[in-house]
Amino acid sequence: AAAEDDPVGFVADLPGRAVLDEVQRVPGLFTALKAAVDRDRTPGRFLLTGSANVLFVPRLADSLAGRMELLRLHPLAQHELAGLAGESSTFVERAFDAKDGLAGAQTERMGAALAERMAAGGYPSALSRALPRRRKAWYRDYVDTLVQRDVRDLAAIHNLDVLPRLLSVVASQTAHLMNLAGLSGPFQLTRPTIREYVTLLEQVFLLDRLAPWHSNRMSRLVKTAKIHAGDTGVACALLGLGPDELWNDRALYGQMLETFVYGELRRQASGHEDPIAFYHMRDRNGAEVDLVLERSGRALVGIEVKAASTVRSKDFVGLRKLQEATGERFASGIVLYDGELTLPFGDRLWAVPIRRLWEP
Repeated sequence: AAAEDDPVGFVADLPGRAVLDEVQRVPGLFTALKAAVDRDRTPGRFLLTGSANVLFVPRLADSLAGRMELLRLHPLAQHELAGLAGESSTFVERAFDAKDGLAGAQTERMGAALAERMAAGGYPSALSRALPRRRKAWYRDYVDTLVQRDVRDLAAIHNLDVLPRLLSVVASQTAHLMNLAGLSGPFQLTRPTIREYVTLLEQVFLLDRLAPWHSNRMSRLVKTAKIHAGDTGVACALLGLGPDELWNDRALYGQMLETFVYGELRRQASGHEDPIAFYHMRDRNGAEVDLVLERSGRALVGIEVKAASTVRSKDFVGLRKLQEATGERFASGIVLYDGELTLPFGDRLWAVPIRRLWEP
């Protein structure tokens, strides 16, 4: 209330360094913060945090353009949970610098343990709960409170109860091409309305939209985005899935695994010095690459995700097409699978055990 009634005085009375949490709740503060920053350009005076993308708050008085650095704080990555952060290069770094190969020591197949990691997710508060049912309860409560609180700050929606149900439908279709007609069917809502709701869920970091990769050297590319759940723990909780149920539903397990890998790579890339953009590639003949990583607009890595413990040459069809189209820009093409050995399948093409995403 003090911040809303007197934003200038509120900011003036802050100490030399201050953290303002859930700053999107008082968008009027941004004009006062702008004036304070312009008076004193010492970096790091204010740390603004929130569970929604503040730039999309409709009543935002000022964007602080040129005065603010934006960082997305992702859920914890597997190499962080394993205590390996900072001890060696990340998988993303090794994939881009694979001139000497990606060969590594033999490892163990993960099997059902991988489903446990996916169902657990990456939110610290959920992971602090030992029992899977307690984690699921935390994730469901988190989604409910996020929708009731933060979405109200972003848009005037009368039917807020639709959003958790829409999120559950999207969770069941994670890693698929976004189909607005299919998403609108269960709710009897128009496609523009569903598109708006999906955008809102992106702005509170519950969904990620993966853009299609494009090239003038490849024709007949699909131009539809893929949709991914923001965290597999949230997605599994909304679908009522524990590790055992996820492991036994092989179709959904494959989808969740692709989303899990996408999330891991996004989390690693967020700490990379060079900007890394993420895409997917699919042509109208069915050749696809689940993830295309592009560093600084030049070097490319293609990644295909397989739930199986066996890799065949046909699994590299999409990666070979990507390699042919990009030539020397192509750093490596990798099929991640639940196996034991890292194996070469041609020039800059590798089959890599999925646990090497976080293990050296």
